[in-house]
Amino acid sequence: MNALEVEGVDFAYGQRQALDGVAFATTRGRFTALLGPNGAGKSTLIALLTRLYDLQHGAIRIAGFSLRQQPREALCRLGVVFQQSTLDLDLTVEQNLRYHAALHGMPRVLANERIELELERQQLVERRKNKVRELNGGHRRRVEIARALLHKPSLLLLDEASAGLDPASRQALNQHVRALCRTQGMSVLWTTHLLDEVRADDDLLILNRGRLVAQGRAQELTRAGDTLEQTFDRLTRSVEAVA
Repeated sequence: MNALEVEGVDFAYGQRQALDGVAFATTRGRFTALLGPNGAGKSTLIALLTRLYDLQHGAIRIAGFSLRQQPREALCRLGVVFQQSTLDLDLTVEQNLRYHAALHGMPRVLANERIELELERQQLVERRKNKVRELNGGHRRRVEIARALLHKPSLLLLDEASAGLDPASRQALNQHVRALCRTQGMSVLWTTHLLDEVRADDDLLILNRGRLVAQGRAQELTRAGDTLEQTFDRLTRSVEAVA
C-alpha cells in the first residue's frame, strides 16, 4: 500500500488555477522530496493534504483511506510539521507533547510511553522541562517532529521545515528525518525549494505553476551531464503558466 496517493487534483482560487491535474504516489519507507519554486503550488497542495482546504476535484488517499470520504481515518495516519511553528512557546517541551496526546485521545499510560520514546528518539530528554521559547530553531523542529510522531502516523509531512534554520541545523534536520525512514520505515514527504536538500536516490516530485512537471528518482530525472540544478532550471522555465 502506498503511504499517499494523489489523483487528478485541481484547485483554483477564483479564476486562478493553483493546481492542475496533480497526480503521484509515495512509497512506504521512502523519502520523497517535493521541489518547486515559490508560487509553484506547494502550499496549496499541503493545505489540501492536511484538509485546511476542501478538495475541489480529484482524490487523495492516506494509507488507503480517502481524505474526502474517510477524513478521520486518513488524518489519524498523517503527521505534520508546518513551515510556521504551531508550538506553544510558553509551555515546556513535555507539556506540548502531552497536549497533542490528549487531542488524539491517548490514555495516559500510552501517552507516557510514546512521549518517553519520542523524547529519547529526538534527543530531547534533557530539554523536556524547558519552555519552547528557550530552545533554538533546530530543537524546536525536533519537538514538532516528536509531536507529529506521537500517534504513529503512516506518513510524515514536512512543509519547508528547514525554513529559517542555519545551514548546520538545516542539514542536521534533513539527516535526522532520513534516519526515520531507514530505522522506522517512516514515509516522508519533504517539501522544499532548496536543491541541496535533495539527494540523488530520493524520490523526487517537481511542481511548477500548479503542474507536476517531473517525478521519479532524482538521479533518473537529470539528463546526461546535467546537474539537478540544471534540470530543475530547465523544467521550471519551460512550462507555460497555467491560465
